[in-house]
Amino acid sequence: MYPRSNAALPQGGFVLRIREIMHCKPGKVRPLVDKFLKMSALNEKAGWGKMQVMTDFAGDRYWTIVSEFDVESMQQFEAMMKGEGMSPELGKEFEKIMEGYHDLVEWGRREIYKIEG
Repeated sequence: MYPRSNAALPQGGFVLRIREIMHCKPGKVRPLVDKFLKMSALNEKAGWGKMQVMTDFAGDRYWTIVSEFDVESMQQFEAMMKGEGMSPELGKEFEKIMEGYHDLVEWGRREIYKIEG
C-alpha cells in the first residue's frame, strides 16, 4: 500500500486509489462497517496498508459504505485480490470475517483512480 501523504510517488510514477462502494440493505450498515474495519486490520497485518472506511453523511443513497486504499500497480491489486502475501491463518480469518456479507449488501461497485502528481 502507498501511504496517503505528500511523499514522493513510487518508482513507477503513479499510485492507484481503489474505491469500493457498497449500498447496504436498510439496517445493515453497522454489521458491514464492522466487517470492513476488521478486514482493514487484516490488510495491515498482511502488509497491504490501511483501508479507509467511510459511511454516508449525505448523498444519492442512504446506507452507503465506501472503502478506499492505495496500490502502486494493477498487478499489486490483482495479487491482493488473489490473497497473495496473506498467510493461511490470515486467509481463514478473512474468510470468517466476510462470511455472509452478501446478505448485507444490495449492490456495489469498484472505482479505480490514478493519483496524479
